[in-house]
Amino acid sequence: MSGGRQGGGGGGAMRSWVVTGRYRGARIGVLSGGLSSEREVAERSARAAAAALRERGYDVVEIAVGRDVAADLRAERVEVAFNALHGRYGEDGCIQGLLETMAIPYTGAGVLGSAIAMDKWLSKQLLVAAGIPTATACLLRSGDPAGRLPAPFPLVFKPRGEGSSNGVSIVHGAGELEGAAALARRYDPDVIVEEYVPGREVTVAVLDDVALAAMEVVPLGDEMHSYDVKYTPGREEFRIPAPLGDHYQRALDVAAAAHRTLLAGPYSRVDLRVRDDGAPVVLECNTLPGLHELGWFPRMASHAGIAFGDLIEMILDRARLNVRETRLEGAR
Repeated sequence: MSGGRQGGGGGGAMRSWVVTGRYRGARIGVLSGGLSSEREVAERSARAAAAALRERGYDVVEIAVGRDVAADLRAERVEVAFNALHGRYGEDGCIQGLLETMAIPYTGAGVLGSAIAMDKWLSKQLLVAAGIPTATACLLRSGDPAGRLPAPFPLVFKPRGEGSSNGVSIVHGAGELEGAAALARRYDPDVIVEEYVPGREVTVAVLDDVALAAMEVVPLGDEMHSYDVKYTPGREEFRIPAPLGDHYQRALDVAAAAHRTLLAGPYSRVDLRVRDDGAPVVLECNTLPGLHELGWFPRMASHAGIAFGDLIEMILDRARLNVRETRLEGAR
């Protein structure tokens, strides 16, 4: 079955996307929920993915992920895992390591790429080393005062390892510092303090190292994409392709470079700020972007000509084990 074709929304060579149905006939476990603060969002993604696969005749079981997930996977005889989790334990290498040990192929990035991308401080260091532009920042470890700042106000405070904008705030003055640090530390003891980059909020969908499209996302009624804004219908305005003019391709290229640098696997969503002069600045890379009805990644894939059902099956086609066994000859 053939999927859509990619044209970058105004930049990049045309490409055909093919659905192979590699795992037709296998027992597919769609991982849902999980143990993070993004549990509800993960449930949405799992429902959408499971429904799309069932429509195409796959043998699907939804696995509510908890501490007994290994036993549940065995009991349901899962042969391939479609990872629809978000946040800690699901997007940071933990569930990936378990699935590697159980020899169950899974969707998304591997153990290392998942861990790197989820750690916003570590990923920032790798982007800097690769020459990819990212926001100037400093790290406040547990117990550090909030007065050490990397740039003038306004600033962005965020937990080192969290998603869905949980614990993120924009700080406009010294009186807000302690409150912002305390909010971020509800999710992680380490806090990243970044310069606030003026310009457009742009996100890019990447599939097989190819940037599908760039989309501007404008929060309505808030200065940032808070959790409530992201997951409430009608609280965001989408402009696709992002109105970047001659700088559009540059945003695609930087996002694809970030994806490759962070070992983000078969697909990811890279979030940027694009300055008024067109210079893109990478904020973060999401190795398991939302696949629910409000998800940004499916919206961009659709713009590139990839229908939702095709997208889900393409993601499943790319499920694999990433750790190569190297047992010594004669080892038991």
